[in-house]
Amino acid sequence: MTRKQALPTPTPAELDLLKVLWKRGPSTVREIHEALPKTGRGVYTTALKLLQIMHDKGLVERDDSQRAHIYRPVFGKERTQRQLLQNFLGKVYEGSAAQLVMQALGAAKPADREELDRIRALLDTMEKEQP
Repeated sequence: MTRKQALPTPTPAELDLLKVLWKRGPSTVREIHEALPKTGRGVYTTALKLLQIMHDKGLVERDDSQRAHIYRPVFGKERTQRQLLQNFLGKVYEGSAAQLVMQALGAAKPADREELDRIRALLDTMEKEQP
């Protein structure tokens, strides 16, 4: 029986690098570093060290057949987001999606009409799929 590979939890800094990789695709350290927002860019060696740690954790794969190593994410954006949300939901809202949604909708910046319409459509779809 095949089980899904466990997703290591990325730190906020690692998540920034993963966002670049999800957007750009496989990239060198230099390409990743240059694609980071100027405010969070830091130094090249920091990006390199983070990618080495991420490789050890199993968050990225590295192709070292060329002089400039190419990094690619092991897990997709959606799977990572889902895992991070499940972790957050369990830690902060005791596993209650309803509490999370209620808090999000009551936030300082309320959802606009378009977002509310998308939420209604999702709820309608979920209700139709219920047994």
